[in-house]
Amino acid sequence: MKPRHFCARSLITFLPLFFFINSALALTTDAFIAEFIKNYDNQAFDEQVTLVKENQALIPSAVDNLINSANQPNLTFEEKMWFLNIASSLAYMNMHWHNDDQPLKTVEPIIKEELQKEQTRLAILMKWKKEERFIGNFVMKKNQAQMEKQGLSMVMYPHWLHRVMFECKVCHNSIFKMRRWENDISHQNIEEGKQCGACHNGEMAFSATDENSCDRCHIVGKPEAEHLHNPNLVKQESIKKAAQSVGAKWRPENLTDNRLPVDRFQFIDWLELKNKSVFAPVISLDENFKDEIRDNQIVFQSKSDFVGDVIFDHKVHSEWIRCDSCHPALFKEELGGNKIKMTEISKGRFCGHCHGKVSFTFADCLRCHKKSIGKLSADESRKENVLRRVEH
Repeated sequence: MKPRHFCARSLITFLPLFFFINSALALTTDAFIAEFIKNYDNQAFDEQVTLVKENQALIPSAVDNLINSANQPNLTFEEKMWFLNIASSLAYMNMHWHNDDQPLKTVEPIIKEELQKEQTRLAILMKWKKEERFIGNFVMKKNQAQMEKQGLSMVMYPHWLHRVMFECKVCHNSIFKMRRWENDISHQNIEEGKQCGACHNGEMAFSATDENSCDRCHIVGKPEAEHLHNPNLVKQESIKKAAQSVGAKWRPENLTDNRLPVDRFQFIDWLELKNKSVFAPVISLDENFKDEIRDNQIVFQSKSDFVGDVIFDHKVHSEWIRCDSCHPALFKEELGGNKIKMTEISKGRFCGHCHGKVSFTFADCLRCHKKSIGKLSADESRKENVLRRVEH
């Protein structure tokens, strides 16, 4: 993957930011690198051969400069490898045409090291993948080393199970910020009745300070955690009992074949659960809470011929989450004030803040792109309760 801002077209102006420019030789080296990358991108093989043959003296410094660029802070693995792959290509050509393998001996161990780092990173990400297979579940591995010293497994937070019993607005944003790793969860906070301790106090739910209950949270990797991430092992009666204890309802008898409904991407279908009256979650821990429901819809008119428009239902969303979960941090409230694009959603912005994480994935196109509102009559539009239209 070549970073967009590293394209050959802008490289001549970009290179001085990253390469040494303390001498005329360095400037010549910069120009050589820019030309090499341009030929590399355009697959101009003959020009590349000529360039390498005529500039042998510049190759060692060019390889070093590319390596230095790869070592700049905050680069992704792909960005690092883009620089290193260019350096490797140059070093191989240098060995072939000039019988000099020193630049290659310099860059190859660095590439090997970066690949090993990436393999380690991916292995860590995949290690707890099965625990997080139920959408919204996450393994709290931030303090893994500390927990291991205490002989504890990591904590798995089963988001879906809590969502059965509580509307999202119960916790977000009054108890937890709706962004992973930004809540600085600690046992001290919990013991003070904050964060998880708001419910896990021995009254509403089991106490997080009860030493006999440690393994109810510190459960990652244990067989007894299976029912929290394997849809075939969900304990319906246990959920029903827990829901009753907090004032919610869970009616497994309304499920088809006693199984949680999932879509083709294996995301829980919460609307089906709601429509079948399978669950009735608590909406607040505050008895004076006044719910705010917005009952209107917004149409995002699609610019594509092969998918319909997106009809955003405010009512469905505001029944579950508070308005301040989205406004103004994720969406400006002004009509037309948000330039929403699928590329941004896929990066976790806008709708992607929840969808693909704790709600169905945006890859399921027709869940949102349902119909073309332009084909509806005025009466049909009113029936759909569509109040505003914006371009998507």
